Amino acid sequence: MMQTFDAVIIGAGQAGPSLAGRLTAAGKKVALIERKLVGGTCVNTGCMPTKAMVASAYAAHLARRGAEYGVVTGDISIDFAKVMARKEKVRFDARKGNEDWLMGMEGLTFIRGHARFESPTDIRVGDDLLSAKQVFLNVGGRAVVPDFPGVGDVPYLDNVSMMDLTEVPKHLVVIGGSYIGLEFAQMFRRFGSEVTVIEKGPRLIAREDEDVSTAVRDILEREGIQIRTGAECIRFFRQEGGVGVGVDCTAGAPEIIGSHILLATGRRPNTDDLGLDKAGVATDKRGYITVDERLETNVPGIFAMGDCNGRGAFTHTAYNDFEIVAANLIDNEPRKVSDRIQTYALYIDPPLGRAGMSETEARKTDRKLLIGTRPMTRVGRAKEKGETLGFMKVIADADTKEILGASLLGTGCDEAVQSILDVMYAGKPYTTITHAVHIHPTVAELIPTVFGDMQPVE
Repeated sequence: MMQTFDAVIIGAGQAGPSLAGRLTAAGKKVALIERKLVGGTCVNTGCMPTKAMVASAYAAHLARRGAEYGVVTGDISIDFAKVMARKEKVRFDARKGNEDWLMGMEGLTFIRGHARFESPTDIRVGDDLLSAKQVFLNVGGRAVVPDFPGVGDVPYLDNVSMMDLTEVPKHLVVIGGSYIGLEFAQMFRRFGSEVTVIEKGPRLIAREDEDVSTAVRDILEREGIQIRTGAECIRFFRQEGGVGVGVDCTAGAPEIIGSHILLATGRRPNTDDLGLDKAGVATDKRGYITVDERLETNVPGIFAMGDCNGRGAFTHTAYNDFEIVAANLIDNEPRKVSDRIQTYALYIDPPLGRAGMSETEARKTDRKLLIGTRPMTRVGRAKEKGETLGFMKVIADADTKEILGASLLGTGCDEAVQSILDVMYAGKPYTTITHAVHIHPTVAELIPTVFGDMQPVE
């Protein structure tokens, strides 16, 4: 059966449903197709359920430290079934809220199934054929399975199957020392697992500055997490009672035996089974859909939003993709991807909040730089809370006074970094912050001080 729409949206992640809402409100007849779960990665296997588990892990960690605050707690144990039930409620409620919204959206036809292009304007879902002049792809991504020797011979977990564990692993071996892997590593260490992180590169979170990477490693090792970097030759083999991981590092045992293996070595876009070739849509060598500044592909009328376009790998960038598309197509407001300032967080405890350039990136420019740092041991709010690990670092252009970037690692820093980000978007000099009066006692109140103490870089 052929059905004709003004627009077809493939994927109900962060961008798709919001765009459906704007298009239908503008009087468009829209079809939204989802083959798995409404809400995408964030709602179902990413941000919301993992941060719910992080919250449980933090509660356990703080309870164990109760004596430091004069609180007698007794023995602390983990009811993992309740942890997972709490996580499940968070994601179920979020998914149901999205589903209820879509089901009640006037002008929207919601279709469950696997969509494939048959032409630039025709999409097949089972026996149905849908036609539209505009098609929006919001298909997300999935975990990469690295091509390490023996990986196909052993059981392993990824970010999706981690959500379905029924017991705390005795020894969790995390392959990959980046954002997802480190969040799970600390979380399960606090749940009681022995944890080892194996990273192929010379240090953790390689895209961050070395001082940030070193501080994050120190935070994790303080909690008893074993970290192996420089693991050039990772291999897997079956072992009685678990899985063996062979590593070729400069130090440490050559083999590690774990009860569970988590692969956290990156993600890939869900673009390999959409029939993009039949639509003529171009992808890069990694499978990401190539888009212009307005998020339109090489085929007029076909747009790509979210993780599948390679222009951002976060919920907030996916939602901003929706905003860019809606602004250009509905509001007649020119907006483009390059206006976006890079920002994200690493949700270990304490968290890392990032905005703009890293110091490494800034030093590669021809600018004269000012850099300021302050350890969290000199932040009153952190001392009051007994959470003084980490530091703040800010970077500015010495000539223009433009804020170039910030790396804030410490309690509350995932929130505090937003004040810097807002000034960057406003295009104001760093003196806007140094002249600001912030609330005491907060973490953010020290941000003006850090900017005021910046020094020239040689």
